[in-house]
Amino acid sequence: MHVGAVMSAKPNPRQLFVVRAAYDRISERLEELAPDLDIVVQEPHGGLSLRGHPVDRGILAPEISWLTVDSFAKSAHGYLGVITQAPTLKWVQIAFAGVEFPVLKPLARPGIIVTNSSASAPAIAEYVTIHALSLLHPIAQQAAHQRARRWERGGFREITQTRWLIVGFGSIGREIAKRVKAFGAIIEVIRRAPEGEGLADGVSTLADLPSRLPQADVVVLACALNEETRNLADASFFAAMRPGSILVNIGRGGLVDEDALRSALDNDRPAHAVLDVFKTEPLPPESWFWDHPKVRVTAHASNRGELSGPRGEALFLNNLDRYLKGEALIDRVRSEDIGAAG
Repeated sequence: MHVGAVMSAKPNPRQLFVVRAAYDRISERLEELAPDLDIVVQEPHGGLSLRGHPVDRGILAPEISWLTVDSFAKSAHGYLGVITQAPTLKWVQIAFAGVEFPVLKPLARPGIIVTNSSASAPAIAEYVTIHALSLLHPIAQQAAHQRARRWERGGFREITQTRWLIVGFGSIGREIAKRVKAFGAIIEVIRRAPEGEGLADGVSTLADLPSRLPQADVVVLACALNEETRNLADASFFAAMRPGSILVNIGRGGLVDEDALRSALDNDRPAHAVLDVFKTEPLPPESWFWDHPKVRVTAHASNRGELSGPRGEALFLNNLDRYLKGEALIDRVRSEDIGAAG
């Protein structure tokens, strides 16, 4: 089909721009939800298509974009650059929670609505809960007794006796709180404003963090990385932690002063660190983290639950329906948070 013919059929179409891999996952549902929406697809070879036909790049005037992980692949052929500079763009949904990356800064301009995704929050919350509980309960000690064929009846601390401090209380923090609350744990949260929150037993701000750390058995870093939180977990942070406590970082590697953490582990503050994110990723083979007996290393994989993808697709389609109806969008991001780590 000739480009002119496409454009003459609908001279001022509302346009969604998406990469092929993302489109293929939701195409049937998308066509059913928004049959009148022009969907321009970025093909793996670099060309564009509309309704299955090749079109010239001059047709691009995206109003909507779904920025998925696929959008950063080599086969995306500069998709991100097109989106961040498109003067017609009004709404972009980012398929992950973090929006602090400097490459996203152009999306903070007036007139653009940016939403992120809470789809991975349940998976990340399970990761945090399972790792922390496995360290609070003497599973490793019990396994050692089994290997040694020793009949030992050691006691253990019940979760209901523990205090959890969750730094950052967006969708991930709330999902963690839901799970931990079911065990009867006491939950303190750190957030921007000390507003009440039904899931938490106490709410504070970053200014109160030094006074909250000494009471916490488990400290979870689930906040965004920006100039206020960079190296938040530094030597003074660790010195304030309770001996024998656990640190879990599923936020960003830049939240932790890694040299200070190494020294702190020697002082049992914390006694264990569960780390899914690091300042340098992939983590180099020579890194001290790999072999440290008090550290658990995972490869930025806490979000890789098998339902994270389907939840993300459903969220985008839900938000698209809301957008086309002029309704409020889910997971809207503050413009000052976009590209904040740059």
